[in-house]
Amino acid sequence: MVYTWEVTDMKTIDTDGVENAVIQTYWKKTGTDDKGAQGTFSGATPFKASSIDPADFIPYDQLTEEIVLGWIQAVVVGSYEEHVNDQIEKQILASNIQDPGLPWGTPPTPVVPPEPVK
Repeated sequence: MVYTWEVTDMKTIDTDGVENAVIQTYWKKTGTDDKGAQGTFSGATPFKASSIDPADFIPYDQLTEEIVLGWIQAVVVGSYEEHVNDQIEKQILASNIQDPGLPWGTPPTPVVPPEPVK
């Protein structure tokens, strides 16, 4: 399984000497299996404004997706990351489920839409 991450949105607040401090992130993680099937998990990770250290603060216009993903991935660990990956795998498995009909009997009759009334 190959995973990719993407930040889809962020919310900010002005607080204690810093402007546009990120307090909420929205992201998605996509898994692609060896056959090309994909599943996606969308998440949201908040950050407390009170935990921002003005000495280490990165101005909003200097943030990169790589930096923000580092913050998110530091939180999405352990059992939470296992949950995210499990949900992605369930989507992939569900996309591979087929309904070929029963091996005995007549194949299902296709539904024909009614003729329009003239």
